Amino acid sequence: MKYQKYSFYILLFFTSILTAQTEVISLEAIWNGEFRTDGMDALHSMSNGQQYAVLNFDRASRSTSIDLYDYNTLQKVKTLVSSSNLDEMAYFSDYNFSNDEQKIILVTNQEPIYRRSSLGDYYVYNILDKSLTLISEEKIQEPTFSPNGNKVAFVLNNNLFIKDLNSGKTTQVTFDGEKNKIINGITDWVYEEEFAFVRAFDWNADSNKIAYIRFDETNVPEFSMDVYGTDLYQTQQVFKYPKAGEQNSVVSLHIYDIETNETAEVKVGKSYNDFYIPRIKWTNNSDILSAQFMNRHQNELDLWMINAKSNSSNLVLAETDKAYIDVTDNLTFLKDNSFIWTSEKDGYNHIYHYNSNGELINQVTNGNWEVTDYYGYNDKTNSVFYQSVENGSINRDVYSIKLNGKKKTRLSNLNGTNDADFSADFSYFINTFSNASTPPKYTLNDAASGKVIRVIKDNQSLSNKLSNYKLSEKEFSTIAVNGNDLNMWMIKPADFDSSKQYPLFMTQYSGPGSQYVSNSWNGTNDYWYQFLAARGYIVICVDGRGTGFKGADFKKVTQKELGKYEVEDQIEAAKQIGNLPYIDAGRIGIWGWSYGGFMSSNCLFKGNDVFSMAIAVAPVTSWRFYDTIYTERYMTTPQENANGYDYNSPINHVDKLKGDFLLLHGSADDNVHVQNTMRLVEALIQADKQFDWAIYPDKNHGIYGGNTRLHLYKKMTEFIINNL
Repeated sequence: MKYQKYSFYILLFFTSILTAQTEVISLEAIWNGEFRTDGMDALHSMSNGQQYAVLNFDRASRSTSIDLYDYNTLQKVKTLVSSSNLDEMAYFSDYNFSNDEQKIILVTNQEPIYRRSSLGDYYVYNILDKSLTLISEEKIQEPTFSPNGNKVAFVLNNNLFIKDLNSGKTTQVTFDGEKNKIINGITDWVYEEEFAFVRAFDWNADSNKIAYIRFDETNVPEFSMDVYGTDLYQTQQVFKYPKAGEQNSVVSLHIYDIETNETAEVKVGKSYNDFYIPRIKWTNNSDILSAQFMNRHQNELDLWMINAKSNSSNLVLAETDKAYIDVTDNLTFLKDNSFIWTSEKDGYNHIYHYNSNGELINQVTNGNWEVTDYYGYNDKTNSVFYQSVENGSINRDVYSIKLNGKKKTRLSNLNGTNDADFSADFSYFINTFSNASTPPKYTLNDAASGKVIRVIKDNQSLSNKLSNYKLSEKEFSTIAVNGNDLNMWMIKPADFDSSKQYPLFMTQYSGPGSQYVSNSWNGTNDYWYQFLAARGYIVICVDGRGTGFKGADFKKVTQKELGKYEVEDQIEAAKQIGNLPYIDAGRIGIWGWSYGGFMSSNCLFKGNDVFSMAIAVAPVTSWRFYDTIYTERYMTTPQENANGYDYNSPINHVDKLKGDFLLLHGSADDNVHVQNTMRLVEALIQADKQFDWAIYPDKNHGIYGGNTRLHLYKKMTEFIINNL
C-alpha cells in the first residue's frame, strides 16, 4: 500500500507539471513586456566602498528616486533624492554624482538624437541643502562635473560652456559651433555610432583645464531623410554622413585653460594626413593629457602624452595590425603614471602593463582566450579584475589576477554569463549571472574569494511564470564547417519527434566581432523562436567566421571581403543540418537584421539551392552606402577595394533569387539608410523577381514605437508560416 500511495503522488506531481506547462507564448505577450526581467538600474558604488545607489521607479506615484543601500546588509539606508519632493520635475531618468558625492546631476525630458546622443533638461541637486539648480534654460548635452564639483561643463548648440555652481555664472568657451558645420566637444554622427562615445571633452584633475575635440564637418557630404509626420507637408532631416570613401570631418584637439580663458590647439609630433582621435583622457598629472590617434585604415593606433604647459607631445605607444585595431576604454593610469592597456597583439585580447614612457613591464593575462571586459585595478592589493571567456567562448567568468600576472583567481562559480560591478574599494562586487535556462540573478560577492554573500534579486517570479509555458531547451553544440568548429545552438519543438521532418529556420547576425551564440538568458527574439518552435519549426543559430571571442585570426579572416566567408559558413551549416533525418531540406529559411539582413539576402541569393526563404530587416545591401569608420575598418575604401565591395553586394546577385524574400526597413533609419532597400528593390524589379516588402514610416534602425514592433513581428511570422 505504501508503494501504491507513493506512486500516486508521483503521478499527481507529473500530472500537475504537464497541466501547468500548457500555455503557449504569444507575440503580444513578448512585445508588451510580459517576460521583462527585474534588474538594478543605474547602479553606482559610493566612494566609501560600503554602500551603493540605484535608480528606482515607484509605479504608484509615477516618481523616481535615488536610493542608498548597504552592501553588507542589502538594506536601504536612505533616499538621497526623490522626484516626488521636487516641484521642478515629475521624474528623472538618469543621474551622475560629483566626485565628493555631495551633488547629483539629474536629467528629465530627454529627447533622443541618434543612437547614443540626446538632449535634456539637466539640474544639479545639492544633497546637503536640498537645493535644485537648472544648468541651462535650453536643452543641453553631456553635462559633466569638474573633479572638485564646483563647475559643470556642457554643450549647447555645438558649443562648449562652463557653469560655475558657486557664482551661477556661465562662460561660453567656443563660439563657432554651427549645425552641420562645426561641433565642439560632442562627436559627429559617425564617431558616435562607430567609436561609441558622445562626450568629446574631459576635465583635468585640478579642474582648471578642459580638453576637447573639434569636428569640422563642412565638407562631409549630407544625407537627407523625409519625415512624414502628420502635417500636410513632410519635412526633411538633413545631417552629415560620410559614406565609405567620402570625406570625413576634420578633427583637431584643443585645451582650454579656465584660469587664463585661453584655448590652445594641440599639435603632436607626427604628421597625419587623414586620421581619427577616438579617445582622450587626462592622466593623474593635471598637466598631462593622453590622446589616441588612429589612421583612416584603423590599422595603426598611437597613444600620445601631451604636456598642456609646454604644448609638447610624447609618443609612448604605437600599435599596428595587418587588419585593424579595435578601440577600447580600458586605459587606466596608476599612481606612478604607469598604465594598463588591452590589446590583441598576441592574437587574443589581453591586459598589458606599461610604464609611463610606454615600455612594457609585463603582459598581465595570457592564453588562447579573450579578455572580454576590464573592471579595474585595486592598488591596495595590486590586483586587476576582469571578465574572460577562458571557460569557453560562449561563457563569461569574472577573475582577479595580480598585476605581475600571478595568482589568478576565478571569482564566479556558475557556468554561463557572469558580469561584475565592483564597489569603489574593491571589497565587494555585485555579480549578474544568467545562462540559457536561468534568468538574471544578482548576488553580492566577496571580491577576494568570489564567495556569494547574499542574493539580491533572482527573477524567481519570472521563472515561476515561465514554468506555466511549454518551452523548449536551447541546445548548445559545435558544428564542423569549412575547417572550423563553429558555435551553435538549436531549439526544437517541445514535442519533438525524431521520426518526423521539420522546417529549419536560421537566425544570425554574423558581423565582425559579434556573438549570437552565448550561454545567457533570453532576449526578446528568443521568445519569438520559442513561439516558432511551438508551431513546428526547428530554429538554429551558428556563429561563423568573422564573429568574436575566438581569437583575432578567426575574427579578422573576413578582412576586405565582408560577406564572403560568413555566407559560405551559413550555407554550409544549412546543408549539414539539412542532411539530418528530422530536417526537411526543402524548407530552410534564414533571417537577420542590419548586418544580419545583409547576410540573409546574400544567403538566399547565393545559396538558392539551399535556402527557400529569407527575411532581411534594415539590411546593408552595398557597403558603398555605409559609413566610413565601420566599413573602411574592414574593407578599406571603395577606391582601393572595388571588387571586395561589389562581389559580395546583394544588389549584384538578385538574378539568382529563386525563393521567397521579405524585405523590411524604416524610412527614417539614420544608420543603415532606406536607400539600401530602395536600391535592392529596384535591382529586383529590373531582374523581374517577385518579392514582398514593407517600409515603416518615420521609424529608425530599431523599427519601434507604439504598435510598430508587434506589427513587424506579426508580418514576419505570417511570412514564415506561409512560405516555410
